[in-house]
Amino acid sequence: MICMFCTALTAMGQIIGNNIVVEVTPDHKDWNYKTGEKAQFTVQVLRSGTLLDGVSVDYEAGPVMYPDVRKQGVVLKDGQMKWTGQMKEPGFYRLKVTAHVNGKDYTGLCTAGFSPEKLQPATQCPNDFDAFWERALADARRHALDPHVTLLPERCTETVNVYEVSFVNNRPGSRIYGILTKPVKPGKYPALLRVPGAGVRPYTGDVWTASQGAIVLEIGIHGIPVTMQPSVYEDIRQAALDGYWEVNLDQPDKNFYKRVVTGAVRSVDYIASLPEWNGREVGVTGSSQGGFLSLAVAALDKRITYVAAVHDAMCDYEMALQQKACGWPHYFYQVKNPDKKKVEGARYYDGVNFARRITCPGWYSFGYNDEVVPPSSAYSVYNIVTAPKTLSLYQKTGHFWYQEQWDEWEDWLLRQMHLRD
Repeated sequence: MICMFCTALTAMGQIIGNNIVVEVTPDHKDWNYKTGEKAQFTVQVLRSGTLLDGVSVDYEAGPVMYPDVRKQGVVLKDGQMKWTGQMKEPGFYRLKVTAHVNGKDYTGLCTAGFSPEKLQPATQCPNDFDAFWERALADARRHALDPHVTLLPERCTETVNVYEVSFVNNRPGSRIYGILTKPVKPGKYPALLRVPGAGVRPYTGDVWTASQGAIVLEIGIHGIPVTMQPSVYEDIRQAALDGYWEVNLDQPDKNFYKRVVTGAVRSVDYIASLPEWNGREVGVTGSSQGGFLSLAVAALDKRITYVAAVHDAMCDYEMALQQKACGWPHYFYQVKNPDKKKVEGARYYDGVNFARRITCPGWYSFGYNDEVVPPSSAYSVYNIVTAPKTLSLYQKTGHFWYQEQWDEWEDWLLRQMHLRD
């Protein structure tokens, strides 16, 4: 009976989006302005696509993460309003509006860029940055990979085999786990490493890209199997791994991300050990935390031939010391007297210092409306990359991506592997 009811619900349709929408749009189609120009924003509160009269809204406006105007209970007689924003130096200006309708809140925002191509990061680089990471990788590579491979028949297809794999990371007993997908047909193939966003979760592997003729390794970073029940990861997230991104920030050698970065590079070692790899193309890609890891791997391993980073987190923490938008996890945001050792320690794990060292072609993509990773940090990282690079902006996106963005991302990866013309 329950199955029949669920089937009936599916047949009837799905819940998608809201009938009430807060639209905030700029008067420049590319959302960009020169410093000193005025950005004109239009706010419309719509119900069924038409203006909602007499709606009450709250709004805040100003530089991203540092709004200097806040208003509450403003009634929009005809459901719309205009707003003007301006910046005198490179950065991003955001207008965020929340409408209150029938006891529910609906939010829209728009973020305008002011000469973003001139943004530069504030993060400093330690003198021993290269030596630190050379030593970390050398120490890790003193230990054999000792790979363990388990076929997952229930996940395999006619053309792709799927495996859970693990191998030694930085010391015996410390392992990296992941899902390996590769074509069933014997041959030599290009490869792709997928690195994860923040959190604790299981992984399914990238069967589709593998079906196009590639080896794909999707890894977890926490040293635990990636095929357990979701509830197990939730329990771990709430306990042992709660706030893992803040562990030992003031001690670079003990920072949580040290084994994460070495493990990501060791994943390239593992790919290179596979007899099916063609010995030429091997790339790395990820979003958010995975964007940072993509920058790190591409910088530290010169075997990487292409990198794609999407709304890369963990970049330009020190911008907060200038009271400007900084990258997630915003270590020093609104901290009056940050610990000097934490500031210095964070530099070894700031994507900015890895981005400076990338030499392979890259594809970089992010949105202006991202409230987790500010567009200023993503743009400043892009600006300092000296390797061949492509910037693909999807201004309206937040900390997510649209289908078109995903399709472009995947197409670029396939082209780098010479799997698409």
